[in-house]
Amino acid sequence: MGGFLPDYLIREQAAVGTLVIFAVLRIIFAALAYDRGWRISIVERCFIAAAVLYCVPQLFDLLIHAYGTRATSAELEGKVAGAAIALFFAPIVGHKLGYE
Repeated sequence: MGGFLPDYLIREQAAVGTLVIFAVLRIIFAALAYDRGWRISIVERCFIAAAVLYCVPQLFDLLIHAYGTRATSAELEGKVAGAAIALFFAPIVGHKLGYE
């Protein structure tokens, strides 16, 4: 083995990391917004923008480097999937906790 990880492992690792980061931070910021009386829609928009910014480096690499894009595309797919899942389910958890 040349020390290379298969695509599915890269994708899963990126998805789980992104899911944990964005879900936990989204719930923490929902609690903070609730405490300070901020609108939750502002928090939601900020996290969508943060998710896009989090995925930009892989998107940039994918667009600039035409070669060796296998690992980059797998990481981008994982990050997008993890962010989408986190941003979908974190409001549900925040609502159950009483922050939304």
